[in-house]
Amino acid sequence: MRRKAPGLVAVAAATSILASCSLPGVSTSPTAEPTPSASPSTSPTATPVVCTNQSMLAAWSLTRLAEQTLVIPVAETDVAAVTSEVAAGAGGVILFGTSAPSTLPTSLRTLAAASGGIAPFVMTDEEGGVVQRMANLAGSLPSARQMAATMTPAQIRQLVTTVALRMHAAGVTMDLAPVLDLDNGQGPNNRDPDGTRSFSLNPTTAAADGIAFMQGLEAGGIVPVVKHFPGLGQASGNTDVAPASTQPWSSLQRAGLLPFENAFASGAPVVMIANATVPGLSTLPASISPVVMTTVLRDQLGFRGLVMTDSLSAGALAHIGYSVPKAVVAAISAGADMVLYTAAAAQVASVTSATVAALVAAVNAGTLTRDRLAAAVANILVAKNVHLCAG
Repeated sequence: MRRKAPGLVAVAAATSILASCSLPGVSTSPTAEPTPSASPSTSPTATPVVCTNQSMLAAWSLTRLAEQTLVIPVAETDVAAVTSEVAAGAGGVILFGTSAPSTLPTSLRTLAAASGGIAPFVMTDEEGGVVQRMANLAGSLPSARQMAATMTPAQIRQLVTTVALRMHAAGVTMDLAPVLDLDNGQGPNNRDPDGTRSFSLNPTTAAADGIAFMQGLEAGGIVPVVKHFPGLGQASGNTDVAPASTQPWSSLQRAGLLPFENAFASGAPVVMIANATVPGLSTLPASISPVVMTTVLRDQLGFRGLVMTDSLSAGALAHIGYSVPKAVVAAISAGADMVLYTAAAAQVASVTSATVAALVAAVNAGTLTRDRLAAAVANILVAKNVHLCAG
């Protein structure tokens, strides 16, 4: 899977209620009259209860919280296959395929209705070039490299807006794009994950064109996802296939990180985390690294939007002993809010069930806090513009 302007703000913690009362004073003098009791109009009043998403989430079961963090893979030709997962509370679905059926809008409306209130994000990888899922419905986009070579940022924004409007009409709500990585290789292939998916090796060009793409999606009603933080360009290999590393952290800080910082400053609402390790920063894949997601992304860069992983069924994780459930627990613990994974159609239900069970077990065992899990869901609800207190 290939995967400052205001960003999304994390939901505030529930307000504590403090109530105090004073007993009527009584004089100890024998001739003194007792002090009258306070009238109802002067009695202290309790602070009204403030309802927030966070306070409402306190009543959610661990299973319901866990479900909302998951993005379920499904073929765009058979979205009904994940109706049970959506009904159980899955936070998103991701469409796979190369040609979307004309019935997709109707199928996605039916799927959303099965959610019982909080509709899942409907995601796709519509980057342009060789990574397009529904060009037959939404219109084709050139590759990022070709757009950068032949179009101005304004032209990119206009074209992407047109495509985004059609995606939105089809029922898609989120695009796992643009790629902000710096790369000039011949990929994408098993050795180079980016190649033509990258706008440029020049960080200024990549930032300007990537932000134009992002803004075009937003103008068309689609939530953009900038990827693959902190910069997968010129990686040692393709993380979909095997473990790989990014450029050294010192190099990323000089170049590869810059498009992401610019996108955050321009209001990027969602970021996807790479599965590569980052030499000089983390020996763990970034997608399960608290140093990458919490220390750098949240604390140092101040990103307050939604944090999503790349596919946790990728070779970069599987080859170092991480099953999907194990990787998901590690990712949420490290600071991710939503997680992606793939599975054969016949295995989606069992992988999803095992992953939910692993998250619940981790909270019960104390290896993942309920607060971290609830905070992830709170961030998801903000991204969805869902206000639980509204009923």
